[in-house]
Amino acid sequence: MKVTIHIWDLPHRLFHWLLAVSVVAAYITASIGGELIDWHGRLGIFILGLLVFRIIWGFIGSTHSRFSTFFPTLSRVTAYLKGQWQGIGHNPLGAISVIALLTAVAIQVGTGLFANDDIAFEGPLFNYIDKDFSDKLTGLHSTTFYVLLGFVVLHIIAIIFYRFVKKTNLVKPMLTGKKEVPRALAETLAPEYTTIGYGAVRFILSLIISSTVVWGVSGGITQLYPIQNQQQAANESTTTAAPQAPSSF
Repeated sequence: MKVTIHIWDLPHRLFHWLLAVSVVAAYITASIGGELIDWHGRLGIFILGLLVFRIIWGFIGSTHSRFSTFFPTLSRVTAYLKGQWQGIGHNPLGAISVIALLTAVAIQVGTGLFANDDIAFEGPLFNYIDKDFSDKLTGLHSTTFYVLLGFVVLHIIAIIFYRFVKKTNLVKPMLTGKKEVPRALAETLAPEYTTIGYGAVRFILSLIISSTVVWGVSGGITQLYPIQNQQQAANESTTTAAPQAPSSF
């Protein structure tokens, strides 16, 4: 007999679908280019905000959103490979996939902040590094995309495999937040997976932090510490320090 339990909280589900849509939109805008390249940059900053939110939520979110609940430790992976693992959320292999995907997104977004296309686009933090380093990060940004694309394809294949081979629908729980599990499993794991709600305060705090990061990289840092002012001050300092010849020389 199966029972329905609440597994994925609303913020977790919103993050999942917003990330999926944003990554697809970022790919489309980058492929088309032209005037849409600016939207590619905006989407990248938005994805950064989502990523920061997910990292924070991995520590203060609800039970099954927390990294401690599903982090693929050696003992968990070993138990899974031996067929002895029991769990409700991500299984150890799924957890590895999640971490790999988040890491790829982090590298993709991080390099994009400093990237340039030698034509009309410069990442919001481009001016904080030299051009050669930016070019290297731009190349890494392009390469990492194919790694990210590979993880996305594997993710989709896993969903199809579970749906038609293991007869487990992974999409529905991510839409509704609810999942059907055997009653015995739910009762056995109840002490270990005592449900922790996400709470409005923690949710708002996560939004504030992620929004602050987005504000910072999209222009806030420059407003607080303008690069042009730094360069101008450096030039003035050099000029002032240089010895001046006597006017009668």
